[in-house]
Amino acid sequence: MNYPDFSSQEFYERYHYDGELGAIYHPEGTVFRVWAPTASQVWLVVYSTGSGGQGVEIPMARDVQGTWTAELEGDRHGLYYTYKVLVNGSIHEAVDPYAKACGVNGLRGMVVDLTRTNPPGWDNLKRPPLRRFTDAVIYEISVRDISSHPGSGVRCRGKYLGLAEKYTRGPGGVWTGLSHLVELGVTHVQLMPCFDFASVDESVSPPKEYNWGYDPLNYNVPEGSYSTDPFRGEVRILELKQMIKALKESGIRVNMDVVYNHTYYSTSSNLNKLVPGYYYRQDAGGSFSNGSGCGNELATERSMVRKLIVDSVRFWAEEYKIDGFRFDLMGLIDIPTINEIRLVLNEIDTSIMMYGEGWTGGCSPLPDHLKSLKWNVRQLPGTGVFNDDLRDGLRGHVFHADRRGFVSGSSEMEESVKFGIVGACYHDQVDYQRVIYSKGPWAAEPAQAINYAEAHDNLTLWDKLQASCPDADEETLIAMHKLCGAVVLTSQGIPFLHGGMDFLRTKHGDGNSYRSGDEINWMDWERKYRFRDVFEYYRGLVALRKSHPAFRLESGEEIRRHLRFLPTPPGVVAYTLQEHAGGDPWETIVVVYNASPHAQEVKLPGRGWVVVVDGERAGTGSLGQLEGDAVLAAPRSAMVLVDEASYMSAAGS
Repeated sequence: MNYPDFSSQEFYERYHYDGELGAIYHPEGTVFRVWAPTASQVWLVVYSTGSGGQGVEIPMARDVQGTWTAELEGDRHGLYYTYKVLVNGSIHEAVDPYAKACGVNGLRGMVVDLTRTNPPGWDNLKRPPLRRFTDAVIYEISVRDISSHPGSGVRCRGKYLGLAEKYTRGPGGVWTGLSHLVELGVTHVQLMPCFDFASVDESVSPPKEYNWGYDPLNYNVPEGSYSTDPFRGEVRILELKQMIKALKESGIRVNMDVVYNHTYYSTSSNLNKLVPGYYYRQDAGGSFSNGSGCGNELATERSMVRKLIVDSVRFWAEEYKIDGFRFDLMGLIDIPTINEIRLVLNEIDTSIMMYGEGWTGGCSPLPDHLKSLKWNVRQLPGTGVFNDDLRDGLRGHVFHADRRGFVSGSSEMEESVKFGIVGACYHDQVDYQRVIYSKGPWAAEPAQAINYAEAHDNLTLWDKLQASCPDADEETLIAMHKLCGAVVLTSQGIPFLHGGMDFLRTKHGDGNSYRSGDEINWMDWERKYRFRDVFEYYRGLVALRKSHPAFRLESGEEIRRHLRFLPTPPGVVAYTLQEHAGGDPWETIVVVYNASPHAQEVKLPGRGWVVVVDGERAGTGSLGQLEGDAVLAAPRSAMVLVDEASYMSAAGS
């Protein structure tokens, strides 16, 4: 099919539309406006229900800049609708890309009065305080996974309302769900996709299918399978807001995993039905390009695609009070689009986070210099990327289960760990030629580095350690796991934890569990009870980080001034944070990571030290004192020590 030159200046000037699109509700009437510049006729089709029944077709009028409009008088809240378009001699029916509510399975949009979807107190709900991005501790969860386990103690298992339940307990009386998040002390939850996705049949409860949700259907509508009533379009909106409200009232900010790089359907997607060929990149042969690995990729560099994404992010930030956005395969989104989103979010609240995967899922026709890749992050002020150098440096290659990392005995990963410790910023003591992937610093500031060892993708850390160290006993594997967590939570940048990592989450070796079902994907609260000491260790590390700004420096210059690496034997990395780094009450902090199977001695800058972290316990309280100028670090363990004078002074103040 021959398409117009969608990327031309002529097309832009003739058809770019800056105004509001979608079903624009007022109590006196609703205006429908859809962008379909290549259509020769468009009809609004209205329905009384979200599925089934016959619709009534209403011709729409061609209006400015490629838009079509229709208006219905009266209060139309709850009216379901679609658009029919005649393009190139074919008629297709599509859901409004700007729909804010929908019927079951997202097959029809719904007119919604959003003020009716606000729970009591919503208008006065504030974002929990966040002074700087490096103050964040992010915890990735799925709405379904956090409560679907039979031992979760949650009534509305797998639902938005399940995460809104307070004081739920599991095996042995351990806190679960929302109370678990509060107990751990994280500042942000990152919700895996909870916009409307295609692969789970919402009409069946509990749903037969399982999916992570990286298969977008309707970008501005909450997923219905997490709702108690997916048939009424307003219910899922209310319940998502109730969940967000419960989290914020508990002091936890809410980040959202968004997938603007592709859609589940390609030729038959709503976008492609409305304006064939416009919303997606094509290869030289005119076929959908596949940089996502999912069959298509959005042409984010085109003005109305960019507008769709920017408008969507703005909507979630304003209507749902979302506090941050994690962009799936952000490398497929062009740099100007990401920077425009950042500017829009800054207008709303500068503390809203932006970060994403600084890579693609395959080859894309978008030129590399325009991709929001890890190596281009200096062109993305206020936006961060995941630090795969630290991830694979710590645990071993993500796609090779048997490969080892620093914590599991590799002798070649010390510089990759140091790279993570300095938040991917320039530091004169890092040998970049020995870093696993990046041969130079890519972050302009530490907040651009999202440090992690585990996420929903690939093997969990526990499964990876088991696969790469098949002869290690449980005690050794736990020591490696805790050491890995200690590095993530004491490095400069922004730490990111996968939900359940704090109690050795396993997916039983399934490295791509996106549709593997609840029994593989749920957070198993039995493990929190069984590995309570591991949870307490992670909890102590979170408390240490939150209490001491030395671990949360704001600039690369501060890191270079205050953080200095110490001479160490192979398998050991150690450094100091000096001169009350970041205004910390502790004057000198020493951090030691010993990944070797033997105790190792590290010389200290002076005498008289208080231990606050060792291989068994972590926090801010004293675990013991050292009088000398050296410490013997236990095998496969982390240590944090503080000079005795400033520790005692801070404790007495």
